[in-house]
Amino acid sequence: MITQVLPASPESFALASDLLRKGQLVAFPTETVYGLGADALNESAVRAIFEAKGRPADNPLIVHIADRSQLSPLCEMSDVSCRLMDAFWPGPLTMLFPKKPAVPAVVTAGLPTVAIRMPSHPDAAALLRVCGLPIAAPSANRSGRPSPTTAAHVLEDMDRRIPLILDGGPCEVGVESTVLDLTHGEPTILRPGGITRNMLESVLGTPVRLADSILRPLGKDEKALSPGMRYQHYAPEAVLTLVEGPEDRVLALMRKKCSEALSMGKKACVLCFSEHCALLSDCFPHDIGSLSRPEETARRLFRVLRKLDEEGMEVVFTEVLPPEEIGLAVMNRLGRAAAFRTLRADQE
Repeated sequence: MITQVLPASPESFALASDLLRKGQLVAFPTETVYGLGADALNESAVRAIFEAKGRPADNPLIVHIADRSQLSPLCEMSDVSCRLMDAFWPGPLTMLFPKKPAVPAVVTAGLPTVAIRMPSHPDAAALLRVCGLPIAAPSANRSGRPSPTTAAHVLEDMDRRIPLILDGGPCEVGVESTVLDLTHGEPTILRPGGITRNMLESVLGTPVRLADSILRPLGKDEKALSPGMRYQHYAPEAVLTLVEGPEDRVLALMRKKCSEALSMGKKACVLCFSEHCALLSDCFPHDIGSLSRPEETARRLFRVLRKLDEEGMEVVFTEVLPPEEIGLAVMNRLGRAAAFRTLRADQE
């Protein structure tokens, strides 16, 4: 199979729409990351997503729509979900709804709920309007790899696996959408993203809970209610370790551990904030953005993780953000990329 990479245009949207209607896969940009799309109501097309990604079948998918009129055949809505749609759609908020029979079980990993969002990226919106289909679309990467935020990232993972990649430039948010469960009582964030807890609470006027699995792996018998919960995700080939604690001790420990790895002949480096790159100049620092602008770290994160693989890094130590607002989304991804491997600088 030859994989075409085409700039987003009316002509490429028409081609993509034709492919999707024929049960084939198309990668496309969203404001969060690039998605790997198939007709959500075509079971065999959806199964092809799992095959192309090497994705476990018990990991549910998100359905993307262009218009709220598409919801009625797919799910049951509530007053709360409609208020959140008014506030945040189109945008990087995914909500869990009770699903209707039209949604194949393969989309939801057999769960009674379906995850749906309306992307704000103009190219994603245009594709969804042209094809007129609900599109099931996880991130367009091989399962477990850092998510793609450019068309070039998609091609690295999906070349000869899918027929078409629509190139809409770099993604603005850089981490996947917030996933909010509205089906089990108190609204609960299962996966943090660009729509934060404070933003949701300001609309609802009631507390929004954070799932305790956000910063830990699921237990063996726990079900993944949302994408990005069960498996090690977003991971570079290198052994990545989080370093937490007081800033001065974190920097000292990162320098020490990186030096030890280098002395053992390993290709090693650190991920650090812009403010600390000069202080860690002997550790091959990779700038993950300013400590004062966590949204910058979110945009850069997956690009930096992929660069580690390009450079053949084997051992990496990284600074961490406070797990608040968009920083919580960053730490959710970094934690899973590191399989929650952590060093405490104040205990070393």
